[in-house]
Amino acid sequence: MKFIDEANIYVKAGNGGNGIVSFRREKYIPMGGPDGGDGGDGGSVYVVGSNDLNTLSDFRHTRRFVAKRGANGQGKNKTGAMGSDLTMEVPLGTIITTRDQGELIADVASLSDPILIARGGFHGLGNTRYKSSTNRSPRQCSTGSAGEEFDLKLELKVIADVGLLGMPNAGKSTLIRSVSAARPKVADYPFTTLHPNLGVVSVAKHRSFVVADIPGLIEGAADGVGLGIQFLKHLQRTGLLLHIIDVMPGESEDVPVLSAQKILNELKRYDESLFQKPRWLVLNKLDLVAESERGSLVDEIVAGLKWKGPVYSISAINGEGTDVLCHDIMTFLESNESE
Repeated sequence: MKFIDEANIYVKAGNGGNGIVSFRREKYIPMGGPDGGDGGDGGSVYVVGSNDLNTLSDFRHTRRFVAKRGANGQGKNKTGAMGSDLTMEVPLGTIITTRDQGELIADVASLSDPILIARGGFHGLGNTRYKSSTNRSPRQCSTGSAGEEFDLKLELKVIADVGLLGMPNAGKSTLIRSVSAARPKVADYPFTTLHPNLGVVSVAKHRSFVVADIPGLIEGAADGVGLGIQFLKHLQRTGLLLHIIDVMPGESEDVPVLSAQKILNELKRYDESLFQKPRWLVLNKLDLVAESERGSLVDEIVAGLKWKGPVYSISAINGEGTDVLCHDIMTFLESNESE
């Protein structure tokens, strides 16, 4: 299934039913008086989060969502039926805003009760409502009010505890395969990850966290170059970012440092609040470096970046160092929850 994280839709709540003018007409009962019933209220539009959905692809095919209108009133003081409500299911993490003003309508972050996004119209009044001591035979009624309608934008931001950040081929997908049951595509060429992947990492019984892997970033991402910038929003809900770096120097000894600096620059240009999130440095692919050279290589990268935060050296392909990393992540997340 193609991963879709944005969609534009139109929602319309039902109009209220109209009241009517009617008079009681029964044999042997002259001047029976007014008996026009009220209309029914229009149906409202609600949204509810679902664990069974992980993309907004359904909203690319169906863009109009209209609730039922209320029925008109009838004679003999019969009230019109209420319009049935319409409830839309969306993935957890969906943010709903108006397309014209960008006003927040709903942030579906949990499995809560349905959230009202468009209220149905109020019912019209029948002529019975207008009867008074001075107006015994009212010939007036009211129409139902219109239901609310909006052009909305749906934007999905996946809900994860930890986000993986890095250049293409840094080993993010390999890491998520190594520590969870997720099976993203892994290959020896860039941009094998084309959409976010989620994996659940189980550290111990009843102790687990969710990791999000997004497409790799490249220089100029903040200007729309590459794929990763389209999905950086999926890291905005995370509590911790892991900056994955390929330690192999390549053609230049400074490649790991320069690559990391490019990522940090693009992150800061995209969103200052995302740049300020807790971020750990994870140096990957140590299996390709001789054991005698690992320590000095790690020190050079840390010094080149002037990194002050936590640093982990791992080999995602064979799991070396990943257990310590995952346990420390779990401890960090649990300590933040308790604060």
